[in-house]
Amino acid sequence: MGLLFTKFWRLFNSRVYKVIILGLDNAGKSTILYQFVLKEAVQTSPTIGSNVEEVKWKNLHFVMWDIGGQTSVRASWTTYFSGSDFVILVIDSTDRERLCLTKQELYKLLIAEELKRSKMLIFANKQDVSGWITRGMFSLVARLQEKGSLKVWIGLLLKSGDDSSGCFYYCPQFLHSFV
Repeated sequence: MGLLFTKFWRLFNSRVYKVIILGLDNAGKSTILYQFVLKEAVQTSPTIGSNVEEVKWKNLHFVMWDIGGQTSVRASWTTYFSGSDFVILVIDSTDRERLCLTKQELYKLLIAEELKRSKMLIFANKQDVSGWITRGMFSLVARLQEKGSLKVWIGLLLKSGDDSSGCFYYCPQFLHSFV
């Protein structure tokens, strides 16, 4: 009887969680989105505007918005903030020249009133490419966590799509821990 009630309850009480995936252009946002959807690495092209996909994991239902990272598109990121439950910020770990710009975008996300209730994940992408950096961004995140202004899970991703770090395994569990 309990199993029947549980299934009936889930049928009428399932919530859809909104996830927005942000980051500078060429950070790997679309690749990450389709890794969640297809469970494999795919070749993508630059996103003009946004991509949206539904992802189901166990009894959770996510609508994931991959939003382009070009300068012109970043100006409209705020239009996607409303109702977001989770923000995934993707950082290109090999892009030394734009680390300061990435930090600026992170700060904008942290002060955005519409995201105050959202949980944030930071994915350091392309860890398998030579010359990757993490120290600057991770020290910033550590300082923010110490101040209590950020609840974050940092996932290390490989450009090859190999999930040896367990990012695509642990990420849904992280999301689930907040619902």
